Amino acid sequence: MTTNQTVHPFPRRIFASIAAALLSGPALAGLDAPISGWRQGNPDAPYTQTVNYPAVTPGIDADTPESNQIRGRIHNQRKETATLVVNGSAMPVRINDNGAFARPYSFGAGSNSVEVIGDGERLRTQFYQSANGQAESRLRILLSWDTDGTDLDLHVVTPNGQHAWYGQRAIDGGAIDIDVTTGYGPEIFASAAPEKGLYQVYVNYYGGGGNAAELTIARLAVISNEGTAHEKRQEFSFPMRFTGELILMRQFLYP
Repeated sequence: MTTNQTVHPFPRRIFASIAAALLSGPALAGLDAPISGWRQGNPDAPYTQTVNYPAVTPGIDADTPESNQIRGRIHNQRKETATLVVNGSAMPVRINDNGAFARPYSFGAGSNSVEVIGDGERLRTQFYQSANGQAESRLRILLSWDTDGTDLDLHVVTPNGQHAWYGQRAIDGGAIDIDVTTGYGPEIFASAAPEKGLYQVYVNYYGGGGNAAELTIARLAVISNEGTAHEKRQEFSFPMRFTGELILMRQFLYP
């Protein structure tokens, strides 16, 4: 049986008006990724991202899977950076003129938390990620610094003598995610299967903005067995003053 029905245009006009208002009005503040709840790990999630010289900042490109994304928008942000805290590790994150931010991150299995702290505003989420074949970071070394237009470089020497740095970001068992040349970082070395023994972490002040270097504070976090009952976290700060300066910021034994 066929019934003739008349569709009134009035509801469509309402929906169109609402859609237009949402598109023309200010975007809502919040975290678009990750979302809270439970999700499966992605076995194809990478540790590294493409580097395009000379100006590099951590960002999301077309090849970044959803499971590796931190992105959203924050309102009333007067500074060009906010503070991103992932599982207790604080790092700077750049804020665009429209308040948007985005960066990749390799999350591990288990409970994960993400917080973005801006000018009087906090965005928070927590989720649980199953392993599902995804490599879990058992050692993470995070370098950030506090000045724009400066280039600090992370160097990690493993117990078997391998050297991870911007010239060779991927080595056996680990990788540095990106070479940040334009200030703040972070640069993150992650290893799913760290070799046992002595690790050495160096930081090189490659260069500052303009013709002269400026004082910058390097911040280093070393996290082992993240998200487990055996998690260990250490954090250090050190002033760097001169272009070309190379310091041994930390050496430690794993595990």
